[in-house]
Amino acid sequence: MLTDPIVEDDRWQAAGLAPLAEEAARATLAHLSLAPEDFEIAVLACDDARIAALNADFRGKPRPTNVLSWPAQDLAPETPGASPEPPEPEDDPHHLGDIALAFGTCAAEAEAADKNFSAHVTHLVVHGVLHLLGYDHIRDEDATVMEGLEAAILGKLGLPDPYSEDDGPDGL
Repeated sequence: MLTDPIVEDDRWQAAGLAPLAEEAARATLAHLSLAPEDFEIAVLACDDARIAALNADFRGKPRPTNVLSWPAQDLAPETPGASPEPPEPEDDPHHLGDIALAFGTCAAEAEAADKNFSAHVTHLVVHGVLHLLGYDHIRDEDATVMEGLEAAILGKLGLPDPYSEDDGPDGL
């Protein structure tokens, strides 16, 4: 398994996070021509209180957020809009890093935007895995690259482009 879910909030079990995270992470690595079996990712499935504490500890923002990620290695490019260097596979699966998802925030965002919950969480896992691989959205040029990858990966999974304004009420 590429992903190792750590479930702290049981609502994630009912939502089917484990297979959803595995599919999203595999699709992301495959899209970037990386072999999923060469890597591993820990996925913390938590509630809003837990992610707010993590957000405070690691980003100085004491409030819930939908997804956080902690890359094991800094792969970010120095040049805006450039692609990060891919991680080097090792003999054992290479730990790419950790992702945390907050159930309440994800559910509220999906409901507020009239998005399918599973599709929204799939997008957030893809987003988190891209962060682990050195992609970011702070600089405009990097955001364009990252959002393009997200849309392409989600498209391969049969999901709509989360950045399209034409998604309508059945979109993400």
